[in-house]
Amino acid sequence: MNINTTNHGAHFESHGSLKSYIIGFILSITLTLIPYYIVTTHAMSIPTTYALILLFAVLQFIIQVVFFLHVTEGQDSKWNIMALVFTIVVLLILVFGSMWIMYNLDYNMMH
Repeated sequence: MNINTTNHGAHFESHGSLKSYIIGFILSITLTLIPYYIVTTHAMSIPTTYALILLFAVLQFIIQVVFFLHVTEGQDSKWNIMALVFTIVVLLILVFGSMWIMYNLDYNMMH
């Protein structure tokens, strides 16, 4: 069995700089602490708090994808983004489909 290790380093190159990782980390911490503060201090109404938590979760996801997963960089960025969008669509179908089924089961069992 012949394993070629001469070109091994080219495949596993570093994607980001220390600066980009620190910026991503600081943004992630900030996007975690703001909703935590809003929830613990009861600064807003419950629907507004839920909306803000969802907004900050989406922003956190975008920060993670850009700064840590580097989906937007490289030669295959188009395919990486397409795979990410497909994964999100499948996940949404699973979550909302499951919620819809559970709601209908609850409704039909109680009435």
